[in-house]
Amino acid sequence: MALTFLGLLAIPSYHAQAQTMRREPNVVRTQFVKAADTVDPTTLTGKLIMGYQGWFNCPNDGTSVGWWHWFTGVDPTVDFLPNAADYPTAEQCVTSMLDAGGNPVNLFSDANPATVETQFAWMQEYGLDGVALQRFSVDLLDKATLDARNIVLANVRQAAEDNGRVFFVMYDLSGLPNSKLNTVAKDWKKLESDGITSSPAYLHHRGHPLLAVWGLGFAGRSLTPSDTLKLLKSLHKASAKHGGVTIMGGVPSYWRTAHLDASSDPGWKKVWPKLGVLSPWSVGRFSDATSADEYSASVWAPDLAATNAMGVDYLPVVFPGYSFANTNHALGQTPTPINQIPRDCGRFYWRQVYDALGTGATMLYGAMFDEVNEGTAMFKMLPDASEVPVSGIPAGYSFVTLDADGCPLPSDWYLSLAGAATSAVHSGTQPSPNLPLVIP
Repeated sequence: MALTFLGLLAIPSYHAQAQTMRREPNVVRTQFVKAADTVDPTTLTGKLIMGYQGWFNCPNDGTSVGWWHWFTGVDPTVDFLPNAADYPTAEQCVTSMLDAGGNPVNLFSDANPATVETQFAWMQEYGLDGVALQRFSVDLLDKATLDARNIVLANVRQAAEDNGRVFFVMYDLSGLPNSKLNTVAKDWKKLESDGITSSPAYLHHRGHPLLAVWGLGFAGRSLTPSDTLKLLKSLHKASAKHGGVTIMGGVPSYWRTAHLDASSDPGWKKVWPKLGVLSPWSVGRFSDATSADEYSASVWAPDLAATNAMGVDYLPVVFPGYSFANTNHALGQTPTPINQIPRDCGRFYWRQVYDALGTGATMLYGAMFDEVNEGTAMFKMLPDASEVPVSGIPAGYSFVTLDADGCPLPSDWYLSLAGAATSAVHSGTQPSPNLPLVIP
């Protein structure tokens, strides 16, 4: 996602601004669940779906966008780093970064189908349901970025089918002018004509393919309720000959009360009942177990009552922590602390799962599978501070590793935790508040 909310300040989209963009410790793998069978693609209910940015590219990866979302110029724009040793050497994008031992710190490209296959194989291994693939609307306006996004979409479709996971498309409207909203409906019409929703892995809900549109009703954005209603109508029209569509809206935390991160325009009240699923963005709205409990009681519980009354399904967002320092540094924005919302070794994430399911939520959205820019990623990452680059980057940048909060965690810790969360959602009951994994 391209909007975060911390201390009542909205951080603007960095996607449009950052257009350029190993060794694993000797630990026992901590798989929480056995490999699952093929995930049921007929409903969102009872699932934990993870956001999948899929926006990482490198030179010579078959696209023309270069280092995309890893760097802007020579400046890194990620706060966490993937554990390159978890990818075959042929999949790694070679960098000039070296750790203190002189070992290379390499990256990956989502344009490489083998890399996406590797990540979806992890989802299958750890029992995860699947992903919402982010499709950034501003990228539709430029051939180079559109081509790159189409490559990733094809990779995700194939990998989901190969590994028995589900996926669906989520358009992120961040940065898209109102005058270009028709681009989204045209793109969706083309994707449907090309057969994207005929994939056996494409997730359906309420009897139709599921499509998400993120960025509705946020304060400080020019998107109006009337423009949104026209967009929704266009999407339904485009889907009519393909059997219809169920639309999920990505909305502000305070959509119901229309304050703080939400637009105060009363016209949005006409939009919410038009959605099949409503998913409020909660990243940065709380920062520890206590504030998570307060948020659950004051936001999630009454939200659920309100959406139930409207006949709309409710998809709360849970996240492991937050760190956005390097992007802010690289773009010359207001500095923010590294590891701003600590993960507390996974306890923070698990508390949200416990709270959300305790309110009666029947589905969850995990932010995010691979979002290392904002530090919400759940895939395999560098576990140890000794492995971060100390050369090959400009001075003034630092990185978060999984041991940042004092726990010697393996690179797959958060995949294991997401697997436990998925099992809890599948069960339909509130889990124990205690972390389900034994910290090494």
